[in-house]
Amino acid sequence: MAKRKGASQSAAGGVFLVSLGCPKNFVDTEVMAGGLVSSGIRLTFDQEEADTVLINTCAFIPEARDETVDAIMEAIDWKAAGSGRRVVVTGCLIQWDKDQEFRSEFPEVDLWCGVDEVPHLAERLRELRRSPAGALPEVFSCAEPAYLYDETTPRLQLTLPHLAYLKIADGCDNRCSYCSIPNIRGSLRSRSIGSAVAEAENLRRNGVRELIVIAQDVTAFGHDRQDGTTLAGLLRELDRLPGKFWIRLLYTHPAHFTDELIEVLASSNHVLPYLDIPLQHIDDGILRRMGRKVTRGQVEMLLSRLRQAIPELTLRTTFITGFPGEGDREYEALKEFVGRMKFERLGVFAYSPEPNTPAADFPEQVDLEVAEQRAAELLDLQQALSQRYNEAWVGRELEVLVDAVEGCRATARSRMDAPEIDNIVTVKASRELRPGGFYKVRITGGDEFDLTAEL
Repeated sequence: MAKRKGASQSAAGGVFLVSLGCPKNFVDTEVMAGGLVSSGIRLTFDQEEADTVLINTCAFIPEARDETVDAIMEAIDWKAAGSGRRVVVTGCLIQWDKDQEFRSEFPEVDLWCGVDEVPHLAERLRELRRSPAGALPEVFSCAEPAYLYDETTPRLQLTLPHLAYLKIADGCDNRCSYCSIPNIRGSLRSRSIGSAVAEAENLRRNGVRELIVIAQDVTAFGHDRQDGTTLAGLLRELDRLPGKFWIRLLYTHPAHFTDELIEVLASSNHVLPYLDIPLQHIDDGILRRMGRKVTRGQVEMLLSRLRQAIPELTLRTTFITGFPGEGDREYEALKEFVGRMKFERLGVFAYSPEPNTPAADFPEQVDLEVAEQRAAELLDLQQALSQRYNEAWVGRELEVLVDAVEGCRATARSRMDAPEIDNIVTVKASRELRPGGFYKVRITGGDEFDLTAEL
């Protein structure tokens, strides 16, 4: 889901931020905001008070690029409506658009900055403001991104005050055949455990009650380092932090779970029994074509071990329908697997060929209409499973973290629900609850998406 947020102080001549894409991209926006503010460049929530609109883009899939186009065109209209206004486009799109064909469609954009320009953004904006209006747009890009922020990097938290993302790595070495992420974000580069823990300590001191650990593949954390760094080691250190808080993991890979990691997940005080494991498919032939580095047997064994080791585990996964070579047999195998495994949370995407990825040139491409029909069928199946799962919670107790309050009604999430991704719990109470507070509730109702509860 895309996010659009303005940030910080209201002041004429400020920068208005637009952040698109995933939480990993949103952390980049927070780092950009921190760098600008610490350099004396003001930010504003009101676009009409700004002299610059800065768009941090996503280019992962066609839908994300379409949203980026909409944001750029909206900013160009804003620029045309006033004098001295400038539009800056940053992030993934610049890395994806290696031939600059996309950029040539928008000559009104004043500055294009790739992902390695994050630490130089304030300098680039000052240069832009000194340049004459109508000057040719500048492009700052890199073939192989290398930037990685650390605990000393200024960062302006733009999430709800009680939750924050902890980005522990950037880039990816998995090289799945359908995925453009390595082309966009570069090879895997992991932070040190000390750096990630220091940032987590700072976030906790500032009132964060839920740390969401993210990367393109958090289970690959440390694979690029030679010092024994692992996700299990990081989680052990994070688990030692004092106080009441949650740790949630997003974006794991089924090929990278180890005995040590499973043991840490099972014994941790703070890590939630919640795992996001995008499986993408279950047919061995499709998995091999995807470059997923696991077989169906290995996936089923892993899921069985996790269910056994971690009581009340919530499993979130995603699948891709219509991948090249997916015939009726392969799809029916996937459908049977989804129905039998009864995942608590599930998303499905129809395959769309990504330029400059191996799968785009594979034979046996599946018609998009067929892929979308299969995706819709799986989602219908999951919706029925989800309704039964939620109804089974009625009458039981859950601990929830409150995100927002309106009178004596609160919007909250349980351990089963990542923000802006999963379900919500609507809580009725005889007293006003506190955002960022943990509460025990009794579930009173459930539909296919959300739960209702009382204090």
